[in-house]
Amino acid sequence: MKSITRLAILAILLTATSAWAHAFLDHAEPAVGSTIDSPPAEIKIWFTERLEPSFSQIQLFDHKGRAVTQNQAVIDSDDPTLLKLSLPSLAPGLYKVTWKVMSVDTHITVGNFSFMLRRSR
Repeated sequence: MKSITRLAILAILLTATSAWAHAFLDHAEPAVGSTIDSPPAEIKIWFTERLEPSFSQIQLFDHKGRAVTQNQAVIDSDDPTLLKLSLPSLAPGLYKVTWKVMSVDTHITVGNFSFMLRRSR
């Protein structure tokens, strides 16, 4: 009887743990810390959990800290873990991507990464 009770408690704890998940960055395009040769049309960031559209955003800043975009990020209609931001034409240089997302379980995570757009030769 005690082993059944212990198994039931363990099952409840494991189930509760998965409900407390946060949306962490899984991967991105352009890749985190990458150097790319051609300007991307958009930034794509995949997260480990489904996102809440109204509370998820991406911003892009140039090497001087000036905002390059207004937050018009959208969640992909086919993949609720993918947040996308369309970009204007970018000049060569270093860019910083910042993100703040809310997973559907209401946990908020924030982060940033950079990528370099190489000068054409």
